[in-house]
Amino acid sequence: MIRRYNTALRLGLLAVDAISAIVLFVVLSRLLLGTAWVDAWRHAGFDALVVAIGYAALWVGSLWLHDLYRLRARWWIRTEVLDLLRADLLVAVATFATLFLFKLPDVSRRFLIALFVVQFVVTVALRISIRIGFAVVREHGRNLHYMVVVGTGPEARRFADRVERRRELGLRVVGHLAIDASERRTEVGGRAVLGTVDAIEEILHGRVVDEVAICLPSTHVGRIEPITRLCEEEGKVVRIPVDEFGYFLPGGRLEEFDGIPVLSLVYGPDRVVGLIAKRLLDIGFAILAAIFLSPLLVGVALLINLLDGGPVLFRQTRVGLHGRPFEVVKFRSMVTDAEARLAELATRNEIKGHAFKLTDDPRLTRVGRFLRATSLDELPQLWNVVRGEMSLVGPRPPLPSEVEGYDIWHRRRLSMKPGITGLWQVQARREADFDRWVELDLAYIDRWSIWLDLKIMARTIPAMLQGR
Repeated sequence: MIRRYNTALRLGLLAVDAISAIVLFVVLSRLLLGTAWVDAWRHAGFDALVVAIGYAALWVGSLWLHDLYRLRARWWIRTEVLDLLRADLLVAVATFATLFLFKLPDVSRRFLIALFVVQFVVTVALRISIRIGFAVVREHGRNLHYMVVVGTGPEARRFADRVERRRELGLRVVGHLAIDASERRTEVGGRAVLGTVDAIEEILHGRVVDEVAICLPSTHVGRIEPITRLCEEEGKVVRIPVDEFGYFLPGGRLEEFDGIPVLSLVYGPDRVVGLIAKRLLDIGFAILAAIFLSPLLVGVALLINLLDGGPVLFRQTRVGLHGRPFEVVKFRSMVTDAEARLAELATRNEIKGHAFKLTDDPRLTRVGRFLRATSLDELPQLWNVVRGEMSLVGPRPPLPSEVEGYDIWHRRRLSMKPGITGLWQVQARREADFDRWVELDLAYIDRWSIWLDLKIMARTIPAMLQGR
């Protein structure tokens, strides 16, 4: 759990430390060595850029040696400041020792002392700001993940309390599940008892749940495997604290959380660094695409307004990651009462399963037929990507009514953030069997990588141009 939920924070700290070291080196060189600071370093026998990068690497390495990128069960400002001071002193001692051993008198000692002092102060300020920023963002409901705890006994309460204390992780306990109805408890530690273990499938389908923690006494160990099988089918992450009794399942990974061992079973993409890279790619590409395509976006909006009237945009509630509802944005391609007329067209559905498609849909407007053929109606979803509700590549976001009819195995397609394009869009767009769509979505989830995303994006552009 620590690894999954703190990798972003750790990478953020590392990147800020490295960048701040390079920036401070350059700024102080300019201030203390003058406008010809590059020549001053060359006169001392060094390339300024190489020295700046080397200093940044030394600074990050010292922080790493002092465990300043390791997540702690408790974080205190005083402890962080003392560890940063030790890391700073180590860099200073190592630097001055190197200058003495290699007899390098031309390097300004005044510059180095100023660098080490300012670096310490700036790093303390930045690290505190980053941690506070993460906590504030998550306290306001952004980037949160939700957990259901199976069990209501002392071990379940202790584990849920641990999770609740670490609010900076962005993990929230939404409630507990009782072993059976005889417990007659309505809450545990101020958290609601949502129902019994026997109703777990209904509860997982009725609310947003990313993780399931199984905290049962050893007398009920037989219930663990059926629960994990259900979570596997739905793409939920499972956590099993094993401090009370030893337990292991194939595919599990032992992690440490708040001083106790936890068996983690992750059913879905778990390459944390890769997922962070995917998010950065989404943001960067979506913003660049919006800027580059802005004339086209304006032109399409004007065309819709001129020929079909308003509104230009169509908004509709869709289901995202692990059941999160969100409002998808598209260019309007149908008449304004299209949703009200859906029922009368249900018998003409060309898709076998929980989706609707009609090639010659009478609800399409004049402009809408062109937009659908070229997929230009999808472009406003770049806004959903920037907001974090969608990704550039992923399973298409379904309607709530479609999700209600899903079989268990269909629901695993919700274990990845939905996308504007995906594997089945470029590989089986004309496939009429919904189960085949889901099979391709699950194949994408199981094989996911940044490289696969790039390949799908590369195939999407010619498919749009050719009207496929």
